[in-house]
Amino acid sequence: MGSFRVRRALLVAAAACAAPLAGAMPAQAEPVPEQPPADVIFVEVTPGTVSPGYLVGIRASCRNNTVPAIVTSDAFGRIQVQPQRGLLTASPMVHERTRPGNYRVKLECPGGETASTMLQVVKQGQPTRQPTHPPSHLPSRGPATGFGGTAGPGLGGLLVPVGLAVTVVGAGLGVAASRRQARGAAGR
Repeated sequence: MGSFRVRRALLVAAAACAAPLAGAMPAQAEPVPEQPPADVIFVEVTPGTVSPGYLVGIRASCRNNTVPAIVTSDAFGRIQVQPQRGLLTASPMVHERTRPGNYRVKLECPGGETASTMLQVVKQGQPTRQPTHPPSHLPSRGPATGFGGTAGPGLGGLLVPVGLAVTVVGAGLGVAASRRQARGAAGR
């Protein structure tokens, strides 16, 4: 009879593991990000004010956002912005020896188009400002949560159910082992 209980406990634990997985992995289409119109060429830097040694986020658009482009600035040098979700992005670090001041950030598209914006570098300890609204030529978007797709869909929703299932299985195995050990000690 004890063997039946152990098998039943393992079956219940296995069902708990399989239930969240069975319905949690349907093929989901990723949301299509808003695409800028093909004739909009821009570059923007977030935050617009930063101290030396800090990262800035660059978001840009050329006529063809499927190939990398180049962004240059005396604040961080020459970098390549990579295609990501319909835009061109990068996260360079402002050089630690950059003096306070305003620095031009210039986008050079493969087709020859250019755009530029300004980056203000302030000395360490001076507060930085975040823009309060997007530039008027861009549609309003959600919060900037990262440049690596860190806020996108993934397997994060499975962590709790799978963790709970593993805990249940472990508890079931622990109970079964302690009962087996108690029976072995009683039979001596």
